[in-house]
Amino acid sequence: MSNRPDLLYSEEEEALRAAVRDLLTDHCDTTAVLARAESDAPHDPSLWKTLAEGMGLAGLLVPEDRGGQGATHREAAVVLEELGRAVAPVPYLTSAVVATEALLACADGGDVVAGLASGRRIGALAVGLHTAPGAPFAAVRVDGGTLHGELTGIADAAVADVLLVPADDGGLYAVTADAVTVTPQTSLDLTRPLARVTLDAAPGRRVGDAEPAVRRALRAGAGLLASEQLGVAEWALTETVRYLKERTQFNRPVGGFQALKHRLAQLWLEVVSLRAAARAAADALATGEDTEVSVTVAQAFAAPVAVRAAEEALQLHGGIGMTWEHPAHLRLKRAKADSIAYGTAGAHREALAELVDLRAP
Repeated sequence: MSNRPDLLYSEEEEALRAAVRDLLTDHCDTTAVLARAESDAPHDPSLWKTLAEGMGLAGLLVPEDRGGQGATHREAAVVLEELGRAVAPVPYLTSAVVATEALLACADGGDVVAGLASGRRIGALAVGLHTAPGAPFAAVRVDGGTLHGELTGIADAAVADVLLVPADDGGLYAVTADAVTVTPQTSLDLTRPLARVTLDAAPGRRVGDAEPAVRRALRAGAGLLASEQLGVAEWALTETVRYLKERTQFNRPVGGFQALKHRLAQLWLEVVSLRAAARAAADALATGEDTEVSVTVAQAFAAPVAVRAAEEALQLHGGIGMTWEHPAHLRLKRAKADSIAYGTAGAHREALAELVDLRAP
């Protein structure tokens, strides 16, 4: 019988949250995020440097003997809640979680993982952001010791120093960014840009086997994405409640109308349930118990809640919510983009049915 997961936040986790939130409050305001999103460089390198190097957060999942902090997915989940809440344009999920987890499954990636853990290098797994943990993924061709091919939908490839590329010989190759061509692709979420990566006789170093590395990376990505989605949903709920207390109509606060109270109460219940699912996934990744089921449940539940919370925020803010200046649209775009990242809710429900032997008739 497995132990029941502890879903409450520890004192250390709450202290970590406070530190990250203080930093984001000071250095990641909506105006700056919007300005970057409209430019050719949506990422915030100085914020990333502070988070990754200054606070040591890039190495949370890496053991101390491999150059990291030796923490767990629970701490990484708290960081992602705050990054989701602020829609911070930094490659934390893609580099510190997904690329790092892929390397931790590889025998020969020690120097690369140490570079990512220090925050001095940024990594990206060259697998499309839409790929679910159990789904097939594209691989490039190995010919004459070099890599040839094209991979699309690669998140944060534009800022990666090293790309981890699956190849048709079953290997995962570390390829430096200067050896590939990165072409931006149109993305709904401007704060997490996608790109096409083209390899034309690119040199690469085999660091391990692609299949187990990609599976481990995508499972961790899917499980911790739920915490980012929780952050988005909590921001949407909190800001909407605050606005409805201030906004008046017929000489009374709009939040006093019963129909709106019911909508917010329902949303609150869904967000609380999402928190439980996201915490369970983070704890399962940390302990290795019921990992697949917990991650799949979290992802099956997270996307609809985050999207609905962001939609409610936009609608209940009225006319101002529809404007480019208001931060609601940043959260809605992140929630919509996250809803197809690392597998859709429908794909995760199908996977869950198989895992618990509940197949359709």
